[in-house]
Amino acid sequence: MSSAPSAGIFQPLKADDPEVVGGYRLAAVLGAGGMGKVYLSYTPGGRPIAIKVIRSEFGEDPEFRRRFQQEVRSAERVQGLYTAPVIDSDTEGAQPWLATAYVPGPSLAHAVAHHGALPPRSVLLLAVGVAEALTVIHGAGIVHRDLKPANVLLASDGPRVIDFGIARAADTTALTSTGVSIGTPAFMAPEQASAGTITPATDVFALGQMAAFAAIGSSVYGDGPSHAVLYRIVHEDPDLGGLPEELRPLVTRCLSRDPADRPALTDIIALCNEAAGAEPLRQGEDWLPRAVAGSITERVHLLPAPAPTPPPRPATPVPTEVSAQPPAASAPAAPAAAPGYTPTGLAAAPTQAAAAQPAPAPTGPPTAPTGYGTPPAYGRPTHPQPPYGQPAYAQPQPPRPQPTYAQPTYAQPGWGQPTYPPAPAKPKRTGLIVTLSVVGAVIGLAVLGSLLPDGDKGGTDGASGSKGSGGSASASPGGAQKPVDPQPVSYKGIDMPGSHQLLLADNPPRPAEESTGAGVHYGKGDLFYYRDTTFGKDEFGTANGKLVLLNNSEKGSLETCRKVTRFTERITLDQLTAGSEVCVLSDAGHIAVATYRGKSGAKESSQYITVDLTIWRNAERAKKD
Repeated sequence: MSSAPSAGIFQPLKADDPEVVGGYRLAAVLGAGGMGKVYLSYTPGGRPIAIKVIRSEFGEDPEFRRRFQQEVRSAERVQGLYTAPVIDSDTEGAQPWLATAYVPGPSLAHAVAHHGALPPRSVLLLAVGVAEALTVIHGAGIVHRDLKPANVLLASDGPRVIDFGIARAADTTALTSTGVSIGTPAFMAPEQASAGTITPATDVFALGQMAAFAAIGSSVYGDGPSHAVLYRIVHEDPDLGGLPEELRPLVTRCLSRDPADRPALTDIIALCNEAAGAEPLRQGEDWLPRAVAGSITERVHLLPAPAPTPPPRPATPVPTEVSAQPPAASAPAAPAAAPGYTPTGLAAAPTQAAAAQPAPAPTGPPTAPTGYGTPPAYGRPTHPQPPYGQPAYAQPQPPRPQPTYAQPTYAQPGWGQPTYPPAPAKPKRTGLIVTLSVVGAVIGLAVLGSLLPDGDKGGTDGASGSKGSGGSASASPGGAQKPVDPQPVSYKGIDMPGSHQLLLADNPPRPAEESTGAGVHYGKGDLFYYRDTTFGKDEFGTANGKLVLLNNSEKGSLETCRKVTRFTERITLDQLTAGSEVCVLSDAGHIAVATYRGKSGAKESSQYITVDLTIWRNAERAKKD
């Protein structure tokens, strides 16, 4: 396992780190995050690359794999001056991975943490570069979704945006509700934090936050627990007290709560050039402060070399079989395999038998080796495969006769069982068998009749095995047990703005704005919040099933929701108090208990209700349309 400098930039590989990923031999650990671990390796031409290996938990999620494959294909189309291009990937393997060009520079987060805030001109050049990167990324149909200081690297000739679109692969997967954090709350847009709405304007808000962070040295929405930061993003104004005056027009417009009021990317570049004054903005070697530029030089000098080629295993003499035939004269050596590239010197080790045999002397003058092909650009390296299990012999061996055996056939499975002559037929006793069968049937019916309850003997009082409404069959005629109920999944503190809906199948369920107009038709929404601004009769409803408002004596549970029958489709908020429970039975077969926690204050800028959800997915058979 290779070692790396102990300067904190390149970490040595540990025992649980792989040595090779996709044919690339790893040289060091670059970092780790919520989705995986990043390693340093090299291309066939010796260019350093960064390989992100996705966590195995994500790789086991089929929805993540589908989304990851889509995002990687989209990311491969992004070839901008301010992005780190995707050069290789594997979305089908046991543990997916993605390789990008390595950028020898610190992240914006690292630079600010170790060297402080950047000067205004560096911030303007940062904003211009990120805006150009987003232009290319959005042009490929991708929204970054997780633009933050850790995902912007500072190279000597300008910034580089990384990890664009990859966060979407993890969005709505089961892992997002089991402690795996994807996305940084401090750099989310208000619509992303409150309703999960994602548009290109979401990235513009993050760009404004990053520019302010780079200029001030801290987040403009403060620090603390995630829910507190998100609340301030949605409901409060940013703290721009320490922001230089020339950066205020740019940051203020980008941080508008209304996505429609945020500037386009071309407008951002124009705002930056206007703020720069008479000296036009040009990316170059001097765009960063000297201390940050020095850390780039340090990274270049400390860059680990490619991992060394493993030494060949020592040849061990292996006895060869003695042949009765005379040795062949001047047998030519076996042709060598075409030399495919191994980026770090991983050569196929010879087998023990082959290593033990000296190569015969050549019979002619030496010739130059052939077969060297030009590898495709950034193609995955290929490796010659060792001929496992093919020992080489000094002398040709005569073929050994292989015995053949007749394979017996059997009427019943039973490999290896000998056959026996059939037993002689016994005389049939048909009369005795019939008599015993009749007697046995009569005795069985008598016993069964004595065990049945009186209500079931006549057979005219209704179906004996029927259940009450909402019940499920306990056993099939063949004795199979009833299906096991799904495990409940709980979600706390979901804020539903007016005219928003959610689906119980989503994990986690996130309110989305109704797009059919007027807030009247809610499509297939399992749960929605309708604000009646005319009469003030706000409603809690469903367009894809039924609701039941439980009374105080009924405890919200799967069993309760299956039994109650006071069905409705809408419940006005004046019927609810904090702690009220509502059963939601969707036509898709999901059952949930929604616990009403209250409504936002009248003076707040946005109106929403807060609910807790406990969901049993696929608890019933889905209804056909």
